[in-house]
Amino acid sequence: MDKLLTAFRILLCSFVVFGCVQKQPQRVELNGTPIVGNLNMRNASIWMQLSNSVRDVTVAVMDSTGNRFGEFGIESQGPSNNCLSRITDLEPGQRYTYVVENNGRSISDTLDLITQPLWQYRTDPPTVKIALGSCTYINEPAYDRPGKPYGGGYEIFSSIASESFDAMFWLGDNVYMREADFGSLSGYVHRYNHTRNTPEIQELLQHGAHYAIWDDHDFGPNDCDGSYIHKDWAKVAFDSFWPNPEGHIQDAPELNATAFTMGDADVFLLDNRTHRVNHKLGAKRRQMLGDVQLNWLINNLKNSRAPFKLVAIGGQMVSDAAIYENFAQFPEERERLFAELNRLKIRGVVFLTGDRHNSELSKIQLENGNWVYDLTVSPLTSGSYDHLEEPNNLRVAGTMVGDRNYGILEITGPRKERSLRMTVKAADGTDIWSRSIAAAEGYEIAL
Repeated sequence: MDKLLTAFRILLCSFVVFGCVQKQPQRVELNGTPIVGNLNMRNASIWMQLSNSVRDVTVAVMDSTGNRFGEFGIESQGPSNNCLSRITDLEPGQRYTYVVENNGRSISDTLDLITQPLWQYRTDPPTVKIALGSCTYINEPAYDRPGKPYGGGYEIFSSIASESFDAMFWLGDNVYMREADFGSLSGYVHRYNHTRNTPEIQELLQHGAHYAIWDDHDFGPNDCDGSYIHKDWAKVAFDSFWPNPEGHIQDAPELNATAFTMGDADVFLLDNRTHRVNHKLGAKRRQMLGDVQLNWLINNLKNSRAPFKLVAIGGQMVSDAAIYENFAQFPEERERLFAELNRLKIRGVVFLTGDRHNSELSKIQLENGNWVYDLTVSPLTSGSYDHLEEPNNLRVAGTMVGDRNYGILEITGPRKERSLRMTVKAADGTDIWSRSIAAAEGYEIAL
């Protein structure tokens, strides 16, 4: 009987111990670093990727004095434990810090979050500093083409991280889908995960706020357009990894486009893929933006009172070289856009583009005297080429860069005397060239 009672007690204890083990919370870690996006005066979005379940994970925010401001929950945001925390009720122009916690245990570094200042009707606009680049290729030999690696020079990310920028604009081809990736959503997710977890990129992602557009290599195969059958996977993957501002174009929620404001600059993020129709189909069918997006852009540009209207899109817009994927391959849309900018007397339009594996500045003067600019910044880590011999008659002399590089924009000056300085920098951070656009001088370039 004693032996039976002892055995029963052992069995009972085993059940209790097993039950206690089962109830212990699951340990969660971060994959890579969190990213701030959609940062304005009162709110911010913080993107992160967890090792497993989102359970018992929060974001703790501290104010500038180190006091705990609040704790914010997270929501699932994609197919790879991607999560988003929406930070609300912040105060304008304040520095906050935040950490990601799992059951009260910090699982991230202490990171900064600085809200945009409330300057309107109070002071001159703040200085705005933006880093930008396109074409990020991270080698993965198992899936790359044989031969010389196409990607390299990852130290460029450290150079950008040292710039103390307010925001980073990723101007398309932010990942390069490989042939093995196209056949499944998991292939898209793998490609984003591989790029996002690159060790050299982590410091850059910790700084400032990040905004992104896509181009063909984020969307699908090279030079793909709206006929591509898996654009739904492209959208799911993009939205899962980039905390862009919320909002969409009415009547076209499928478009990967939105808008926001930084200081006194209005920013428009465009989609050059979803409504694109191959230019070889001819004048009556070809389009890059489509009527809905083009009308939305023109209307918003006319409504904008910003001295500079920054329009981010994957391919070159101003260049008159009708080659590859330039807007000049779509002459009907291009003519309509420039005609409307002229007719409506819209000033201060600066396109920010990528795609070309070189950097250059193009400009065109409209009949009304206003100038339109196109700053192309490419590539970050993919292959680079000098296209100086290409027939772009609108290129600003001395601005062609055929090596890996990145760009810096700085908007400075009193409210009625704002200027935009554009600098293209080598991978090691040294200046290659700079040009300035003075708002009070009709937006012509001053060296």
